[in-house]
Amino acid sequence: MINLAGHCDPYSNGCTNLSSDIKSCQAQGIKVILSLGGGAGSYYLASSDDARHVATYLWNNFLGGQSASRPFGDAILDGIDFDIEGGTNQHWDDLAKYLSGYSQRSKKVYLTAAPQCPFPDAWVGGALKTGLFDYVWVQFYNNLQCQYIDGDITNLENAWKQWTTNVPATKIFLGLPASPEAAGSGFIPESDLISQVLPAIKGSTKYGGVMLWSKYYDDQTGYSSAIKNYV
Repeated sequence: MINLAGHCDPYSNGCTNLSSDIKSCQAQGIKVILSLGGGAGSYYLASSDDARHVATYLWNNFLGGQSASRPFGDAILDGIDFDIEGGTNQHWDDLAKYLSGYSQRSKKVYLTAAPQCPFPDAWVGGALKTGLFDYVWVQFYNNLQCQYIDGDITNLENAWKQWTTNVPATKIFLGLPASPEAAGSGFIPESDLISQVLPAIKGSTKYGGVMLWSKYYDDQTGYSSAIKNYV
């Protein structure tokens, strides 16, 4: 199913009017990516062949292919995000390979992932080994063993080093909640992020920036605006 958080109903063809919005963002250099998985629901890939069919479906309905049922009309998304938080860890590497194969057609298909910070990730750890992922926004929250806790950055820093030295991706991002309410734990006050955390991780050549969950919470707190000049 497609979840657009109440913005429109994809099942009544009500999301095609987002096509112009997507294109507007892309015209400003903003990549728009479809995220798979999430923390709710039951989903998994049954086989390599299943992964190939899913890749074909995504290509035809959201990327550069053609279909009579494109939920976002003729807008072509920039890539696919793997936010796998359940099911099994099988065949996500196959899906990444099949999706990457479409990159040669015309427009690059970006591949991103949002793993949990315990290393290696239980769900997409294997897929990340393919080296096909452009951006990996690691969730440094809801995981006490690898997140910031009350001024102590030791666990976070150690996990960050594991991710940046062992994952063959273009850039690694520090994934954080944009407010204390956005996650069960792991929120970092802006001042602590700027004074302690960012100086400790920005030295890595893999450092790509900060990912926030989510825009809804960020709109309430202004977190991104407060940290933007330091990221």
